[in-house]
Amino acid sequence: MNESHVPLRNRFLREYPRWVVLLIDLLIVWATFVFSYVLIAQFREELDFEEMVSQSLFALAIYFVSFVIFQPFRSIIRRTELRDLFVIAKCISAAFAVLLTVTTVASLLAPERSSPTFVQHLVNTSQIQLLLHAMMACAAMLAARFVYKAWYHNRYWTTKGNQISVVLFGAGDMGNSVFNLLHAGSRNRYRVVAIIDDNPTRIGKRIQGISVRPLEELDMNLLKRVGGAQELIIAIDNHDPERLERISVQAEPLPIKMKIIPNSSRMLEGAVATRQIRTLKINDLLGRKAIELNNPVVYEALQGKVVLVTGGAGSIGSELVRQIIRTGCTQLVVLDQAESPLYEIQQELHRDHLADKAVFVVGDVRDHGFVEAIFEAYRPQVVFHAAAYKHVPLMEVNPYEAILTNVTGSRTVADLSHRYGVEKFVMISTDKAVNPTNVMGATKRIAEIYVTALDAQSETAFVVTRFGNVLGSNGSVIPLFEKQIKAGGPVTITHPDITRYFMTIPEACQLVQEAGVMGRGGEVFVFDMGKPVRIMDLAQKMIRLKGLSYPEDIDIKIVGLRPGEKINEELLANDENTLRTYHDKILIAKVNTHDLDEKAARIRELCSFVKQAEPYADRVRLVSLVKDIVPEYVSNNSEFGALDTPRQQD
Repeated sequence: MNESHVPLRNRFLREYPRWVVLLIDLLIVWATFVFSYVLIAQFREELDFEEMVSQSLFALAIYFVSFVIFQPFRSIIRRTELRDLFVIAKCISAAFAVLLTVTTVASLLAPERSSPTFVQHLVNTSQIQLLLHAMMACAAMLAARFVYKAWYHNRYWTTKGNQISVVLFGAGDMGNSVFNLLHAGSRNRYRVVAIIDDNPTRIGKRIQGISVRPLEELDMNLLKRVGGAQELIIAIDNHDPERLERISVQAEPLPIKMKIIPNSSRMLEGAVATRQIRTLKINDLLGRKAIELNNPVVYEALQGKVVLVTGGAGSIGSELVRQIIRTGCTQLVVLDQAESPLYEIQQELHRDHLADKAVFVVGDVRDHGFVEAIFEAYRPQVVFHAAAYKHVPLMEVNPYEAILTNVTGSRTVADLSHRYGVEKFVMISTDKAVNPTNVMGATKRIAEIYVTALDAQSETAFVVTRFGNVLGSNGSVIPLFEKQIKAGGPVTITHPDITRYFMTIPEACQLVQEAGVMGRGGEVFVFDMGKPVRIMDLAQKMIRLKGLSYPEDIDIKIVGLRPGEKINEELLANDENTLRTYHDKILIAKVNTHDLDEKAARIRELCSFVKQAEPYADRVRLVSLVKDIVPEYVSNNSEFGALDTPRQQD
């Protein structure tokens, strides 16, 4: 673009050419030298103009060489920081030392004067002038930079139209860095009006003149005193969910949006870090410490193995794929019937250059011949079976599909794993399989029973992992609430007292692999998911995280329990207890193994019947067979409740 067509403002916003900064620095050096010379000359009551010019030019030459060596003019003036002070100080000190040495040597070599005391006085005066000049030059150069920086920031980035007032949580190293980025960094629109911390040792201290206040003072009175704030930015290294929960509880009643700087963002360049400020998510407020696993045994167990993941495009399956592909497995076979999601995970791995050892197969686990062809072609050694239908209300009205996929599909993959000598089969189950009240949970319990029964007669180690709801999974409550809030509400929940267990997708998948490695066959592993979360509280928290108020901005509507839905989920059945493992978050459920062989035979009969059943005409008969296999299955708020005996209903 022609320079003449560039707006003056844009041209001014460009970085000054370095030689312009150098010329300004040299001008400051010359002017301060002349000023210091005049001050000393007045004290001596003699002013030699010719001597002043010659000495100032000589000093200017020495400083020019020092500038070329240390290059203080190469820093970005509008981002002047403490490190720039050190560069300037080194530059000034070096030039001062050279001038002092030259002056001292020159005085020693000078011809004898009539009075030695006069020569000594002249030498001392020159040293004082040089020191005074060095101090004045350093102060003037720094002042020029900070004045320009303040003017630039105030002129272009703190106008009323683009300024966002924020409360900053965090007075540690991270908070101090973020403060500098927000106030004096690159192009941003933030202005810190208050600083909060929960560390007693930091309360009362000041950052850039702003006093650090305790978390308890974060309230409406504080916002009024500081003129209001639109956002709360959390800048801490420790993202302990319990700590974030305390901050959230204090901030929720306030009309501010909560945002956070990821603790992995250590970059101190303003434009990068400010872009990393994100909205605080419900995942950050799990209410307990995130489960972290870094067990090398997991990676060793998959080293050199061919791994098959069924349902590999789903929420759990796709995260398993992401984690397993980074191990030393020889080949990863990803099977799913959902074409588009499978394509998405394929493209993701291609972008990350991880797809070379992955095979993506579109197919249905219910198709025995097709699945056997996969086993024949790839000979998997480890199988993670995540393929299943999971939506409770949908499966309640489609029991045929639930049985065909969750029972027959699981049986197919398990039987083929046994036949082809798979070393380990890990099935992903659900807490809804415990004392099931719906078709989906009951079919998952049947799958648990079948693989446990198969383990007793197979060289393959069959393992079941059981956990609750996963934050952010497809069709889960979190994405639903987000859509409803974005649409202006209302947020719908089924019962005011309904609770659920939650964990993140990466947590769940890490635990699945860990349990799979430790399993020797026949175990049903359950995960310690902390305390259950009240969904009403969750909905209100999500509304406030968006900077909105309940019920003023977004209302919450109670719509009633859906068919088959429980108020409180369970991780263990009534007749089950647990055994500890070497991992404190993984327990082994001592499940009821009574009549496993008999139940396995009835499961095979169910699978035979469903293949020839009419999807709608035989719905009641299908569910009745399920209840025969899982006697603890008592329907809740469902048409199939009529099949339960009076004793079961009680």
